Order: sequence, then C-alpha cells, then structure tokens
Amino acid sequence: MILEAKFLGCLLGAAVGDALGANFEGLPRIETGWIEVEGLLRYTDDTEMTIGVAESLIANRGFSGEHMAWTFIKNYDPSRGYGPGPPRVFRWIRSGVSWREAARRLYGGMGSFGNGAAMRIAPVALLYYDDDEKLRETATAVSEITHTHPLGIEGAVLQAYSIAQALKTEPNKLEPTEFVEKLQQFTESPVYLEKLKTMKRLLASEAPRIQVIRELGHSVEAFNSVPTAIYSFLKNHKNFAEAILYAISLGGDTDTIASMTGANAGAHKGVEAIPETWLKNLENRDYIQKLAQKLWEVKREQTLK
Repeated sequence: MILEAKFLGCLLGAAVGDALGANFEGLPRIETGWIEVEGLLRYTDDTEMTIGVAESLIANRGFSGEHMAWTFIKNYDPSRGYGPGPPRVFRWIRSGVSWREAARRLYGGMGSFGNGAAMRIAPVALLYYDDDEKLRETATAVSEITHTHPLGIEGAVLQAYSIAQALKTEPNKLEPTEFVEKLQQFTESPVYLEKLKTMKRLLASEAPRIQVIRELGHSVEAFNSVPTAIYSFLKNHKNFAEAILYAISLGGDTDTIASMTGANAGAHKGVEAIPETWLKNLENRDYIQKLAQKLWEVKREQTLK
C-alpha cells in the first residue's frame, strides 16, 4: 500500500473516530451496531488540536514549541469541549509566561496526566515513523506544551509509536501479540508496561467488554485510555469500522479513545478502509486531507535530503 494513503487514513481516521465518539461521551457502556450519520459530523478539541500540531509541523518543517503553542491559542474554540487544563495554559502564555513553563503550573506543579497530549500526537507519528529517537523526542516536546506529568507524556509517546508501527505494517501482516511486544520494548514506564501485559492477556482470551473496561480503563487519564485505544485497534485490526464501533461501545471518554483508535486503524489500513458514509459528512474533511498530504510532502522532502 502507498504510504500517502496511510497518512490520509491516519488523520482522517482520527477525526472520524473523534466526531463519531463525541455523540456517546460519558456513557458507561454502549450496545452499538452500525452508526448511521445524518448531517455534519462535528469534531471536538481532539481534532482541533491535532490540526494545530499538523499545521505547526508543516510550517516549520519540524517542531517549534513557540509556534505550536501560539497555533493552539489561535485555533482555540471553547465550543469544542476542551478539558480544564489547556485553556488555563493558553491564558498563561497570553499573559507572558513561557510555553515551556505554563503547563508545569497545572495541578500544583505536578502537570497533567490526562490524554490530551496523546489525542493530538498523530502528526508527529507520521513525520517521524521511521526514527524512534526523533519520534520520542518530538512527541515529548509536543506533549509538554500542555501536559508535563510523565504519565501524560509517555501516553502520547506510546500512542505515537503505536501509530508508527501500524503505518509500517502491511494490512495483511499484522500479528497483535508481536505488535504489543514491540510496544513493550519501547515504553519506559512501568505503568504502561503493566497495561501492555494486560493487553496481551485480553487479546488472547477474547475478553468481554466489561473486563476490558475494568482492566484497561475508559477514562480521561492517559494510562486508562491510550492502552484501551490500541487494544480496540488490535482486536479489530482487519476492519476500520469495527475498530471504531468497538472503541465507542466501551463508553467513557469515547471521543478520545475512538479518535486514537482511528489514528492507528487508519494508519494501518489506509484511507480506503474508512466508510465513505462517515467521511462524506466529516467537518473540514478537505482541509484535514490537505494537511495529511502536506505532511506526506514534508516527509518526502526530509527523506530525499
């Protein structure tokens, strides 16, 4: 499969998952079959911030913390459903606090371990899918604009690495256990290592949804949502729509978990795997597609140097 189709699949898949999942956010668990879409599929802060990451990476041909922070501020739309942390960070930066310092003020200096960094990290995975060191470095820096707790950062790093592996794996050659083992070798966090160990066991046992929720989680903490999204993808890696529907059926933070699932599934299967009935109603579809194409062009430029 052409890599460009996977770039498109990743960003559009993330946006579709976000927009579909937003309709079910906060429910404990959902019995859902096919989701029919009528009217505009409106995305949330997940996609708005992903767009900001992509815009800044493209404009700078790489990471610029100052530029990315101000891109987030420029794009900020309160109606998108932001959590409490980012708007506070944006206000501090506007008042003159350095982007390097602002997020460190959150939660008594501990920083946030929510999934807000992981949910927007897909463009970093696309640009650095073939360079593990650069991927970790950039995913960490992108996270630190709003999330400075090690568990929030490592969640974003793990999500980025998972997307990179999904991108590099041919659709008919993915083996879930081997995939998880690669993630285990990459992560530096005992908390995520334990979640990945649990993930392997659940994948092998066809665990019921209630067990997945209990053991992997479905809430806003990065360690209770990033592994759940990766699991949703791996359990349904042969079918994009089934992966999204499964992620949503787990309830909880459905927009973010489905978005992170969609980023993985889209990077793996390509844009052709996303149902057109979902894509055609997606808000800003053409612009998101254009960003994916520009990221692809930047990546090609870097590779040819």
